[in-house]
Amino acid sequence: MFETLQAAAADPILGLMARFREDQRAHKVDLGVGVYRDPSGRTPVMRAVHAAERLRLEEEDSKSYQGMLGDVAFDAAIQSLCFGPSEAGIADRLATVHTPGGTAALRTAADLVRAARPDARVWLADPSWDNHAPIFRAAGLGVRDYPYLDPARSGLRSAELLETLETVPAGDAVLFQASCHNPSGVDIDAATWERIAEIAGRRGFLPILDMAYQGLGDGLDADAAGLRLLAAQLPEMLLTSSCSKNFGLYRERIGAVSVLAASAEHTRVAMSVLLRGIRANYSMPPAHGAAVVARVLARPDLRADWEQELAGMRVHVAGMRDRLATTLAGLGCPREALRRQRGMFSFVNLPADGARRLREEHAIYVLESGRINLAGLNDDSAVRFAHALQAVGFTGD
Repeated sequence: MFETLQAAAADPILGLMARFREDQRAHKVDLGVGVYRDPSGRTPVMRAVHAAERLRLEEEDSKSYQGMLGDVAFDAAIQSLCFGPSEAGIADRLATVHTPGGTAALRTAADLVRAARPDARVWLADPSWDNHAPIFRAAGLGVRDYPYLDPARSGLRSAELLETLETVPAGDAVLFQASCHNPSGVDIDAATWERIAEIAGRRGFLPILDMAYQGLGDGLDADAAGLRLLAAQLPEMLLTSSCSKNFGLYRERIGAVSVLAASAEHTRVAMSVLLRGIRANYSMPPAHGAAVVARVLARPDLRADWEQELAGMRVHVAGMRDRLATTLAGLGCPREALRRQRGMFSFVNLPADGARRLREEHAIYVLESGRINLAGLNDDSAVRFAHALQAVGFTGD
C-alpha cells in the first residue's frame, strides 16, 4: 500500500527549527519559530503556572477520564477570559470546549462548518498563518483569500478587505485573526471591525475568530475587542483560542473552540455535532495544562501574578520592535512599520537570497518569506540583526 505514496513537502517552520538545532555556532539566533523568549533566550515556565502545577500535584487524586468537554472549569474560565463583559448578554447562546491546542480547535471548528455546510468555503487573509489553509482543506472545505496586507507588507488594505467581504455569500465562513496577526503584525482597527460586523450581519457569512496571542498585543481586553464586538452584534460565530503563548504552555497543547449560535437550542445542537466529531477524532483532550490554566484564572493571587508577567512579556516584545526599528533607521534602512504593528511577528522585505545569507553568514534564522519573530530578539541580537539585514541587502520600507 505505502509504495503508492509520494513524500509530503516539509513544513518550512519545522524544517528551519531542525536546521537551527543542528547549527553549532554559539551566537545563533532563531527568529523563525513562533515562541516567546525572554532576554536570556529562554522560553520560561511562568511563575503562576509553576505555582498552579505545584498545587495540582499536591491535590490531584485521580487520572480518570474527564470526558469530551475536557476540563469544564477550564472551559468556563477561558470563555470568560476571551469574551469578557460581552459574555453576560450571550451566555445562553455560547458554549466552549477544551481542545488539544489551537490547531485542534481550528480543525474541530472546520469539521463543524463542514457538517453544517458541506459546500462552504472558508475565506482567509492574504497572508495568513501557514497552517490555516491546510487545516480547512483537510476538513474538506474550499479555501479562498481576501486582501489583507499592503504591497509594502506594513499596513492593512482595509478598503479592499471590506469590498471583498461584500461578495462573500451566505453560508461561507471568513476567518479573522483577533489580534497580533501572524505573520504580519498588522491588526484590524476598530473602525474596520465595526464594518466587518455590519457586513457579516447583512451578508450572512459565518465569522471564525482565531485568537492565539491574547495579551501580547495591547492587553487582554484590547486584544479581544474585535471578538467581543462581533459577539455582541452577530447571531453566529466561532472562536478558536490557544494558551500556548500567553501561558507559555506550548507543549501541553491547550486550546478551546467556542460556539455562538442564534438561539440556545441551536447552540445545543451545534455542540452535539461538534462533540460527535471530537469523539471520532481525539475523544478527549489532555488534562494537565487545562487544570493549570483554570487554577491560575480562578485564584486572584495567581491571576494577578500571571497578568503581571504577561504584561512584562508584552513590553519586551514591543521593546524589541522599537530597538530594531531605531537601529535600522540609524543604518539608513528604516522599517517604521515595526513600531505600528503588534505582537510577535512582522515581515522584513529581503532580497531573493536574503534568508540564506542571514543563516549562513550571520547564524540568524528567518523564514524565506521574511517573517520574523520579534520575541526571539534581545537588546544585543536586535542590533546584530539590524546590521546583518543591511549586510544582505535590506534597504528598508
